[in-house]
Formats: sequence, structure tokens, C-alpha cells
Amino acid sequence: MSQIGKEIVDFNVQAFVNNEFKSVSKADVLGKWSIFFFYPADFTFVCPTELEDLANKYADFKAAGCEVYSVSCDTHFVHKAWHDTSSAIKKIQYPMLADPTAVLARGFDVMIEEVGLAERGTFIVNPEGKIVSYEVVAGNIGRNADELFNRLQALQFVASHDGEVCPAKWKQGAETLKPSIDLVGKI
Repeated sequence: MSQIGKEIVDFNVQAFVNNEFKSVSKADVLGKWSIFFFYPADFTFVCPTELEDLANKYADFKAAGCEVYSVSCDTHFVHKAWHDTSSAIKKIQYPMLADPTAVLARGFDVMIEEVGLAERGTFIVNPEGKIVSYEVVAGNIGRNADELFNRLQALQFVASHDGEVCPAKWKQGAETLKPSIDLVGKI
């Protein structure tokens, strides 16, 4: 079943961010664009490459009014230990959400029950708390922060430009389309 338009689950979890533990809840997410970036586990192989890629692009996400939340079923203590030992993870400034009870992984429907880990799921959530984009990829494939950022920009554009749509490979500043009967068969 599609996740598009689904309101995110109510939650209150611990996070490791800026060398501190803090609580993050659904209330903290509402009112701004958010990305929930699920990954299987800390201290693994593909995961740090993805999280470092996001860390390198984080300033752009923040400038676009979007918070990034990485999420695994590890605890916030494990996130801190990983941060303290990995040069890639040390770069992270966005909140690393701890989901040991899998409230988020189940709520976003990315929980792999038989192994207790989350799929590689990426969700863009609008300020109203609704999923407007998602992608789930195989565990052995890393994701690309540049592509994710471009998708965020397109979603933000169409949210603020009623009646316009972004064509394939759209980039910020490029032309959009205004669907109408006049365009039928002309593209």
C-alpha cells in the first residue's frame, strides 16, 4: 500500500545530536520539511558512506528549511559510540534517532521483523507531517544525498506553486510544466 499522503506515526524517541542526548517527537517535526533516513545498523559498511554523504550535504538541507533525521533500531548510546569511533560518523550534525522499540521502523513500514533491522528507507515529510516521497532500496545499495536534495527541492517547489509540476531531471530554476488540455500529446 502506498505511503504517499500518510501521516507519520506519533513518536517520542531519544536522539544523539551535537554530542548530547535529547528527545525528538512528532511535535518537533511538524511545521517544517523533514527527511527520515532509515538504515539497518550502526557499525556496518554501506551505512557510514550514506550518512557521511548526508553530513556533507546537511548545510544545503538546513538552508532549504529541512531537518534530516537518520534512524536505526540501535540505541542512542550505540549512536554515540559509533560517532566517537568513526571518522565518517564524526561529521554528522543532524539528529541520529534511536529506534530500539521500532516504533518508527514499523510506523514507516520498513521494519524487517525477522532480523530486527530497518530497510534502507528514505522518506520526505512535509510540514503537515505527511509523507510526500519515499524510496526503499536493497540493503546492499547506498543512496545519494544529491539526488535526495533535488527531490526535496522539487517537492518544495510544487508545494508552493499550485498547478505546476516538475518534469524528469528537473533542477532548481529549470522550467516546470502547467498541465492543461493544450499540453496533451505535445510533450
